[in-house]
Amino acid sequence: MVSQLKANLLLVLAAVVLLWAVEAANLLTGHQLNTWGILPRTLTGLRGIPFSPFLHGGLGHLAVNTAPFLVLGGLVALQGRRVFLSVSLVVVVCGGSAVWLFGRAAYHIGASGLIFGYFGYLVARAWYNRSIGSILIALVTLFFYGGLVWGVLPTDAFISWEGHLFGLLAGILAARIQGARKEEKPASTPSP
Repeated sequence: MVSQLKANLLLVLAAVVLLWAVEAANLLTGHQLNTWGILPRTLTGLRGIPFSPFLHGGLGHLAVNTAPFLVLGGLVALQGRRVFLSVSLVVVVCGGSAVWLFGRAAYHIGASGLIFGYFGYLVARAWYNRSIGSILIALVTLFFYGGLVWGVLPTDAFISWEGHLFGLLAGILAARIQGARKEEKPASTPSP
């Protein structure tokens, strides 16, 4: 059990190492890799859906995203490796697709869409799961990161509030999907 938990948390740490490695390569190219971000309603912008979470506008941008990614991603990973990967996939694909469809005509990059997705998942999971553990995690998440919700408002032209908003909504969708899977599992019946 403890070794599985360590492996799940190491997965989150490995993701952060990958984010920093991509930023190092991006720095060497003068941030030319950012053209692989989501550029809404363009064919080349579609490639940004899977790549945009790994791209950042600079070291400061990535540094600001690192701690919440570790904490919120770590809380999601406590549910298991498969849950972490499936939530991440739903947020990247659904949130990124919504940004591609509805976002402003600019490159949308950064892991903050994933961070908002993890936040949305952890809070919504309490509603769909209704266990003591999920409610406690939601309360801790809201206490420490509740201010994130302001990030879905268009307050700064250089911040992809669309990525934040659609990441949050995709995280809620991921919680709903996980809740539906739990409901579909047949209840075990005692043997005679």
